[in-house]
Amino acid sequence: MISERDSETTFDEDSQPNDEVMPYSDDETEDELDSRQPTVEPGQNQINRETKERRETLKKDCSWQVKANDPRFYEQPQFKRTAFLCFEKSKYAGNEIKTYKYNPITFLPLNLFEQFKRAANFYFLVLLILQSIPQITTLSWYTTLVPLLLVLGITAVKDLVDDITRHRMDNEVNNRMCEVIRDGRFKNTKWKDIKVGDIIRLKKNTFVPADILLLSSSEPNSLCYVETAELDGETNLKFKMALEVTHRYLQEESAMADFNGLIECEEPNNRLDKFAGTLFWRNTSYSLDADKILLRGCKIRNTDFCHGMVVFAGADTKIMKNSGKTRFKRTKIDSLMNYMVYTIFVVLILLSAGLAIGHTYWEQQIGNSSWYLYDAQDFSPPYRGFLNFWGYIIVLNTMVPISLYVSVEVIRLGQSYFINWDLQMYYPEKDTAAKARTTTLNEQLGQIHYIFSDKTGTLTQNIMTFKKCCINGQRYGDCRDGAGQLQNHPEQVDFSWNTYADGKFSFYDHYLIEQIKSGKEPEIQKFFFLLAICHTVMVDSSDGQLNYQAASPDEGALVTAARNFGYAFLSRTQNTITISEMGIERTYDVLAILDFNSDRKRMSVIVRESGGNIKLYCKGADTVIYERLHPRNLKKEATEEALDIFASETLRTLCLCYRDISHDEFEEWNKKLVEASVATTNRDEALDKVYEEIEKNLILLGATAIEDKLQDGVPETISRLSKADIKIWVLTGDKKETAENIGFSCELLTDETTICYGEDIRQVKSAKVSTSLSSALLQTRLENQRNRAGSSTHSSLRMNEPFFQGSRDRALIITGSWLNEILLEKKKKKKKLKLKFPRTAEEEKKQSEKRRGAEAYKEQQQKNFVDLACECRAVICCRVTPKQKAMVVELVKKYKKAITLAIGDGANDVNMIKTAHIGVGISGQEGMQAVMSSDYSFGQFRYLQRLLLVHGRWSYIRMCKFLRYFFYKNFAFTLVHIWYSFFNGFSAQTAYEDWFITLYNVLYSSLPVLLVGLLDQDVSDKLSLRFPRLYVLGQKDLLFNYKKFFLSLLHGAVTSLIIFFIPYGAYLKTMGQDGEAPSDYQSFAVTAASSLIFIVNFQATFVCFQIGLDTSYWTFVNAFSVFGSIALYFGITFDFHSAGIHVLFPSGFQFTGTAPNALRQLYLWLTMILSIAICLLPVVAQRFLSMTIWPSESDRIQKNRKKYVAEQEWKRRQSAFRRGVSGRRSAYAFSHQRGYADLIASGRSIRKKRAPLDAVLGSSVTQGTDAHQT
Repeated sequence: MISERDSETTFDEDSQPNDEVMPYSDDETEDELDSRQPTVEPGQNQINRETKERRETLKKDCSWQVKANDPRFYEQPQFKRTAFLCFEKSKYAGNEIKTYKYNPITFLPLNLFEQFKRAANFYFLVLLILQSIPQITTLSWYTTLVPLLLVLGITAVKDLVDDITRHRMDNEVNNRMCEVIRDGRFKNTKWKDIKVGDIIRLKKNTFVPADILLLSSSEPNSLCYVETAELDGETNLKFKMALEVTHRYLQEESAMADFNGLIECEEPNNRLDKFAGTLFWRNTSYSLDADKILLRGCKIRNTDFCHGMVVFAGADTKIMKNSGKTRFKRTKIDSLMNYMVYTIFVVLILLSAGLAIGHTYWEQQIGNSSWYLYDAQDFSPPYRGFLNFWGYIIVLNTMVPISLYVSVEVIRLGQSYFINWDLQMYYPEKDTAAKARTTTLNEQLGQIHYIFSDKTGTLTQNIMTFKKCCINGQRYGDCRDGAGQLQNHPEQVDFSWNTYADGKFSFYDHYLIEQIKSGKEPEIQKFFFLLAICHTVMVDSSDGQLNYQAASPDEGALVTAARNFGYAFLSRTQNTITISEMGIERTYDVLAILDFNSDRKRMSVIVRESGGNIKLYCKGADTVIYERLHPRNLKKEATEEALDIFASETLRTLCLCYRDISHDEFEEWNKKLVEASVATTNRDEALDKVYEEIEKNLILLGATAIEDKLQDGVPETISRLSKADIKIWVLTGDKKETAENIGFSCELLTDETTICYGEDIRQVKSAKVSTSLSSALLQTRLENQRNRAGSSTHSSLRMNEPFFQGSRDRALIITGSWLNEILLEKKKKKKKLKLKFPRTAEEEKKQSEKRRGAEAYKEQQQKNFVDLACECRAVICCRVTPKQKAMVVELVKKYKKAITLAIGDGANDVNMIKTAHIGVGISGQEGMQAVMSSDYSFGQFRYLQRLLLVHGRWSYIRMCKFLRYFFYKNFAFTLVHIWYSFFNGFSAQTAYEDWFITLYNVLYSSLPVLLVGLLDQDVSDKLSLRFPRLYVLGQKDLLFNYKKFFLSLLHGAVTSLIIFFIPYGAYLKTMGQDGEAPSDYQSFAVTAASSLIFIVNFQATFVCFQIGLDTSYWTFVNAFSVFGSIALYFGITFDFHSAGIHVLFPSGFQFTGTAPNALRQLYLWLTMILSIAICLLPVVAQRFLSMTIWPSESDRIQKNRKKYVAEQEWKRRQSAFRRGVSGRRSAYAFSHQRGYADLIASGRSIRKKRAPLDAVLGSSVTQGTDAHQT
């Protein structure tokens, strides 16, 4: 069988092996094991000349060749590559891994090189070099060196610690021991000494050292149980199975030593679930796939030992290929912040140029004629101006903040920890906490416009329960009495007659059980037999119980249902399957398994019965099954009606069918299957094509209906997110009716919602008619747009007029086929190769114009679709593939420029999660692939509201406040130098002491603004959830944009004016208390610096300073940071101005005694108070007026927060009191109006308003009004 059984092809003796192979196992006699010579089985096909030619072609395409136990094989010239200059290196990596980046010699130069690749660090390095030029600099070298060394040192220490850890881990892994064939025997060898082609033995609970081909194991049929937690985070065991031939002949040590098989396979890649190759051994080829490969990082479980052949080693293994760099996501604020830094740099250059021109003019007018300014250097005024340009670049360098990016990363790291520590996002049932898997996207959580959600396992629990079925047109599963009425309290079916029954399974239709027991309905027997045989489930019965391991919860539910109804799947080998049919065990030969994938949407199995009859059994989605049915299926309409009824009850459906296959037809088809299965290029496409040939003229048996309940809190979460103006799209592979009714259940759709359809669901299943009509309507709009674009300016303004008039609550429901039709994504039919003469230049031009026109048409069609969908409050896309999910997200990103979030729980959601700006994974029933690919993860969908409305919103507000005030404090600090320039001849002199300039951003003003970015809250978490409209601020970018940036710049400029000119005016022609003038430069510098520190740090009551004024959520840490920063400033200033430190370092500390002398003057303190008051009073007044006259929504909520808390407390007390009242009346609280029970029981859809999208589009294009169909 294919994918469970070997695909074998026999070669002539003189042919050389050329491809890869892996063996499977089956029970054999001792004589056969002793012979160790693979015999040609009846199913094998002799290779003819045509096959030889094909192999020669494949040899050219497949360059990765591995030969067992033959080290000299890899010394051939074709396996060498040039590594450096003329030095050659084998293309096969050794098994020693190196995840570290540095060694003791390369650490310092390499780390510095990496850090200086960052623009900000390189900029300050250039400044440091400029400061070493005496003609340019007026600042001491340490003003730039100390902050730069601090930033570089912190980063270097972090990198060093990380790299030391990597060194230790690498040594521990590389020195692990493993048994490897050496000189004909198994010997203990270090992992780092393992090479490609080695045969190794692994024991229970050991890790797999490389990617290996499983040859045999201690388990029957050479099964091997592995745990893949290191690869994908999944802790449940997986099955791997060796090829039958290697299981049969490679059990003994001597056989392993003599094994000389050759593998040809794909080049090393990072696809964990894919592998394509062929094993050639003793003139026979065997197809290899991922089920026969053990990957590095897996752990052997429940298997005493196994043997394998190394295919990929070290850096070539799949786990190492996946450890490379992932796609880096940037936030909107990141991009804006970078542009603002560029803007600051441009402003810096312009200011420096303007001041340099001023100095040139001053030199010409005053400097040259002032003898006392002569410096013995005969430089011309223009040259002096040029030097001063660079001098001002140095003096004003603090406008470009060196610590900005470091501070942002610290804030994001802290916000990520808050998400991880949030107990209200902890899911106790699975012991799963919320986890921020990235630290770079937190504030973007507060700006989401669109959420794209999977349904199964995301909105629902993904715990599947078999509820109903339709067999031969008859529905089963409804709990009805003898009169045909639904029973309110039905009695559960007793399965005690079935020894294999699962005690957890429940069913209520006694009539179906009676039919099964009577054996009078062969179709019912075939139905459950199909469920028991058509699957890829593995069974473990080691503890005496049947424990099924299924690839998906759906498949597990169906096999469990068949087991309870008397058809129990017991065991399987590579080419057989054993089933208990009403207590009678029968074994069937499995000739082929045609596995499921997201494009096929079905799976089939071909089996040979004991009488020799060959049958194909198939199950899949109704859309693909109905296309392949025989025209004479009599129960097609009845089954279709049952499918619609099941879907209206939000049940998941599958169709079951079968067909008889003649022996000749199978033999002819099997030849094609064998060829496709050993193809080394495009194997999957070749197999799909072969599968299509046999899956036709099917006979419909019936359909299954599986229940998947909603998760707790989903309706409330969707309601809150909708109120936050977030549009939610559900992308699912389910039927339209199922998805629609789930939409009603989770309140994505309501009674007031007008639903528009891409296809009218009441039409016959030839969806071609409706999709073509919808395409034509969008085409009409496209043509109207083209006509208007060329007619007049007034008409061109209406090119993107809305599809819908008015502001009704609308939802759009479309299918994957309609999506392909509208977006022109249908697969093109392959055309036969035709010989054509070379085109002329004119023909080439026409062809090129035609392609450009088609591309423009396609792009406009896509934009029209996005415009249409985004006008709806909700969108449901049904029957979509993983590729289509990602495509829809990409289209919205492209044409709406909106921030998107994708959330899912399975491997089919990974593309969507990676495509969106934010990817969220749910730890569900389908493994950890979605979580491993996500940016954030948690256990239930309901936690999404807290992630966005609380953490996302807080992170956005905090980051915006931090950036505004970070820029503000830097402008206020730096621009003082400019005003001082007007009084020093534009000579690039500084207005502060050098050490103050050095420590301002590092110590004096960094902590308070940093804590605002970490701890600030405008409203509490409970109020954030209660009032979702607060979220809109982030969506509209209201808190940080270019307007806010320039306001911060202007605010900083005004503050710097006040800081400079008030002391300047106060000190002009004044006398201090001691009779000395306090207006010396050093006292002025201390006064300006002290005023600045107070202004950017301090708050007292409501007479606030900047940081405190916009800190809405005060803690002890905030207060300590403000007062501590001020105290730290004065402490360091007094120390640096002391006589003792001047004696030790006379050139570095020249403000000796300035602070003690200046700060004794009451006049100076009054000047500082005046500066602070003038700076802050207008800001206080503006805040007071905005909160009282023009309050924002958060201001109003903050004002009434005590009232809301009291209301919440009152409700809590009321609910506690009511719990003591008699429970007889409590049931009346369930509903105040009639529900959907009758509709569900009647089988009708629970939609209220229905309008075909075609009608709506047609009306909007021609008349500009809506058309609704009820």
